[in-house]
Amino acid sequence: MTRLSEYYKNDVAPALMKKFEYKSVMQIPKLDKIVVNVGAGDCKDNSKAMDAILKDLGAITGQKAITCKAKKSVANFKLREGMVIGAKVTLRGAKMYEFMDRLFNIALPRVRDFRGINPNAFDGRGNYSLGLKEQLIFPEIDYDKIEKLRGMNICFITTAQTDEEARELLTLMGAPFEK
Repeated sequence: MTRLSEYYKNDVAPALMKKFEYKSVMQIPKLDKIVVNVGAGDCKDNSKAMDAILKDLGAITGQKAITCKAKKSVANFKLREGMVIGAKVTLRGAKMYEFMDRLFNIALPRVRDFRGINPNAFDGRGNYSLGLKEQLIFPEIDYDKIEKLRGMNICFITTAQTDEEARELLTLMGAPFEK
């Protein structure tokens, strides 16, 4: 078990149980999964760029990334159905907690002028989305070996019913929200 999952069991869950006055331990919200997504519509012609994205995403998350294909053809974007337009990784369990720990404690503080993450980026159902402008904030990425800066979306999917419960869960787990 990772340090963060132990912390959840010993500190976070009892605090949430007390604050929201749940009647059962099964009502306590928990982190279900983290999805890391990189959109790469400009890579539809260049397969080497897509290989670099998959390699970077694998290095950042510690898990093999899969490609995402277009579901529809769009003539204005010169996009045909089935073209590779992105990559994603779904993290669960120990790798999820380890990635979240590295994101909150190592990567995000490396962002220039970092004051915290936006506390208003919840979707109304207890899930939180975070966008990053570049992959260089992760120490696993070597600055000299990348050919283009790429951003990524990171979605924290929780079992919380409301945004308030999810915000409290992520705050107790170390999310650096803006004050």
